[in-house]
Amino acid sequence: MSGPLRRGTGTPFATDPAVSDAAGGSAQARAAIAAGSRPRRFGAWYVTEHRLRGMASYRGTIIATGIGNPLVYLFALGVGLATLVDRNLDGSSVGDVGYLAFVAPALLATAAVTIASEEFTYPIFGGFKWNPIFFAINAAPISPRQIVDGQLLAVLFRMLPSCVVYYLVMLVFGAVPSMLGWLSILAAVATGMAVGAVLMSYTATLQTDTGQIAMLMRFGLTPMFLFSGTFFPLSQLPVGLQWIGWISPLWHGTELGRVFSYGHAEPLWLTVLHVAYLSAWLVVGWLVSRRVATRRLNK
Repeated sequence: MSGPLRRGTGTPFATDPAVSDAAGGSAQARAAIAAGSRPRRFGAWYVTEHRLRGMASYRGTIIATGIGNPLVYLFALGVGLATLVDRNLDGSSVGDVGYLAFVAPALLATAAVTIASEEFTYPIFGGFKWNPIFFAINAAPISPRQIVDGQLLAVLFRMLPSCVVYYLVMLVFGAVPSMLGWLSILAAVATGMAVGAVLMSYTATLQTDTGQIAMLMRFGLTPMFLFSGTFFPLSQLPVGLQWIGWISPLWHGTELGRVFSYGHAEPLWLTVLHVAYLSAWLVVGWLVSRRVATRRLNK
């Protein structure tokens, strides 16, 4: 069957004689064309596979950073900074635990956010602009929504093992006092995916690269890292700056991780708020990303 394809459907335009014949032909032929115009049932998984194959091209970097970063950060903090902090400050200043146990869940959540910042910025922009693979995928019977879902799943499959490795290194350094500490992995992944979904919803709107992503990293993610109670309790900040932490998903993910990692004491309603806040970021980012992708790919 010749002729150009309908974007997002994988079916030819009606100018193709074969299509015109089928349109006025048997019910079986018309049903075949209608079936071809529907997105594939598991289209998102095909997109996931494609993205994971792309990640395989830099798997060496993924492995090196996935193992090297926790080793370097936790060794530096456990042998260096934590020793000084524990010697000069009483335990109440960091939640009645050693400094390494206090900061480790924050570093775990930060690692997940870092992965999100890598995978949901330039790769998404490139898929629309530099190497517009999303348009090619959409020419097959794969919908823009499935493309977004596939991107999320692929990054999840990268992020989860990385966080597991980070957690295992935390165990080696004795930074997880609680038996429920493994749940901090889920808290970190939820944080990373929540931030990533919102990043994708923004990056997908960019038509040209004039430094927006670099500015977002510098003036969005870096302040989030510094003002989210990562290295010290949020209460140590001036009251006028504490609001930055309150609206930061990294603070919510870090506090949730501390609840699981060493039993950080906080009201139950606040723990529920952490979960609800991260869920809201993820759902809003996901839905907006789907809407933006549909608008751009179906023009």
